[in-house]
Amino acid sequence: MYTVSKDERTWGMLAHLSALLGYLILPFGNIIAPLVIWLMKKDESQFVGEQAKESLNFQISCTIYMIVALVSLMLLVGIILVPIVYAFGLILTLVATVKANNGVPYRYPLTLRLIS
Repeated sequence: MYTVSKDERTWGMLAHLSALLGYLILPFGNIIAPLVIWLMKKDESQFVGEQAKESLNFQISCTIYMIVALVSLMLLVGIILVPIVYAFGLILTLVATVKANNGVPYRYPLTLRLIS
């Protein structure tokens, strides 16, 4: 295990929190923001690199899940799936933000680990 400084905790928190841009304003902001943080900080801090990569993988997974849910609207199943996927992504992003701010590495459940 490694010691996590206040600055690293802040950047780790921002890696998760920045994903909310996709929920609020920018299309694909949920992917772009963690990607930028990962590219900037991956070589400076192991903790920030891991948290940004974890956030990026989760946001890519959520985007895939949402596309599937939206397509399933044609079968009426999406009426239930779309809000579930949306809430799932939002709640777990907030949980990860709090954990990273406390210096605890967080691993999202149900995440496709596409970036390694």
